[in-house]
Amino acid sequence: MENNLKIGIIGAGIQGVCSALFLQKKGFQVTLFDRDEPGNAASYGNAGHFSPYASVSLNRTDILTDVPSMLLSSRGPLALKWNYVPKMIPWFARFIMNCGKEKMMHTAKYMHQILDQSLPAFDELFDEIDLEGLVENNGILYVWTNKSKKSRELEIKIRDELGVKQQLVNAKEIHDLEPNIKPFYDNGVFYDYARHARNPKKILVKLFENFVKKGGKFLKLNIQNIDFDETKPVLRSETQRFIFDKLLIACGAFSKKLTDKLHEDIPLDTERGYHVHFKDCDHLISRPVVYADRGFGMTPMEQGLRVVGTVEFGGLQNPLSKSRIKNLILNAKDMVDGLPDHKDEWLGFRPSLPDFLPVIGPSKNYKNVFYSFGHHHLGWTLGAISGKIISKMINNENTNMDLQPYSSIRFS
Repeated sequence: MENNLKIGIIGAGIQGVCSALFLQKKGFQVTLFDRDEPGNAASYGNAGHFSPYASVSLNRTDILTDVPSMLLSSRGPLALKWNYVPKMIPWFARFIMNCGKEKMMHTAKYMHQILDQSLPAFDELFDEIDLEGLVENNGILYVWTNKSKKSRELEIKIRDELGVKQQLVNAKEIHDLEPNIKPFYDNGVFYDYARHARNPKKILVKLFENFVKKGGKFLKLNIQNIDFDETKPVLRSETQRFIFDKLLIACGAFSKKLTDKLHEDIPLDTERGYHVHFKDCDHLISRPVVYADRGFGMTPMEQGLRVVGTVEFGGLQNPLSKSRIKNLILNAKDMVDGLPDHKDEWLGFRPSLPDFLPVIGPSKNYKNVFYSFGHHHLGWTLGAISGKIISKMINNENTNMDLQPYSSIRFS
């Protein structure tokens, strides 16, 4: 199918690359821009989960009562960079307004709508590449102690209402699944259909190479400004300008710099996530295991046992927090014995909106500009389905989904 329209995409992470591939399937000529090599940011350092069950986000009725104790605990899932708090206040105010039951259920319903189709959308892209065992289908296991039972019961109930498949497991069943995990847990839930990446960066590079093989172009440039030639978007780097028929902004936590220039005030902010690796320890577990009380997890990967998690609000400029790294190491040692010294300390940025729904769809002010960002903890899982949806929107096709909840207009 030939389609002479030229599409520019800013951002060569999982959102940008998946969108590019689905747009190519419709015959568009696609150029990807990124200031770095593809997949060096959040698409490199994430937990590697494909988690189609994860429809209950952070905006929940019980979170506000838990936040003070989370912040006071050095081992808890949440931290603040205090120098960033004044900047976050408007975001937090909006977040609090999104934590009532109705808003929580609205988010869960519309996260579920896209999560439910997330794996089949990836399969369409994976069918075209040799994955070489980089995706494992061993499910994902969550464990918890009775201390966090009330929060877990809320999640289980909501997922039941949405029709999410979940298998509750007791202590003995957890031990049978993961005998190397110390028996600190009381209960858990097992998602047997979930998958995980053995190396997210390698998967992204394979998808990217397929994009290039199919005639896609990549330019390693920092796009600093967008203006318009009549209605056509013009992208400007320091020294060059490029004109396209349509433009997609998909640069994660960095998208706000561009949407601000398009006179659209989208309250995008950053949840900073960390990881460390324990080399040659990936054999200790057979699948990702998440310790729900503390908001972190371990994933067996090629680089070793990757320990990821915690949420830190601190923007894009603050340096890495050693205390968060220490927190991950101590948590990991609480879960499994015999870990060596850790390798790699990584900090990445999750793009989060106060209602915990992504922005997928056209810009409010410019009809040839589209957005796909703000996927918070689920950017990796939602890469393919977001790309598929946005490719249909750009091609003026019907998706048979209610896409209004993802529109940026909700913030105006």
